[in-house]
Amino acid sequence: MKMNHYQSFARNTAGYPNDTWYDGLLYTVLGLNGEAGEVAEKVKKMLRDSLKLNDCKQGIIDELGDVLWYVASVATELGVSLEEVATGNMYKLEDRMQRGVIHGSGDNR
Repeated sequence: MKMNHYQSFARNTAGYPNDTWYDGLLYTVLGLNGEAGEVAEKVKKMLRDSLKLNDCKQGIIDELGDVLWYVASVATELGVSLEEVATGNMYKLEDRMQRGVIHGSGDNR
């Protein structure tokens, strides 16, 4: 599946308040944070209950799908495509690798 096709699909399934640009952006960013937290929660429970990855894998994948939906929706609210986001991230990481700063901290390394 092409990323922009998924982004369009996500937009067509969206049902959230969007009275102004910031309402949609705020809603989708908060939703992204919540869904990422649910991914972490699945992994935490796996550790807490000493479960094997295979016991939890589908639940984690399901939550990752929700994360992807919100990433696509945030990009839509910003007026950019998922392909633009992915390409920009790829170039950023390639640049860091070439300069030997792929590890470390800080956005501007």
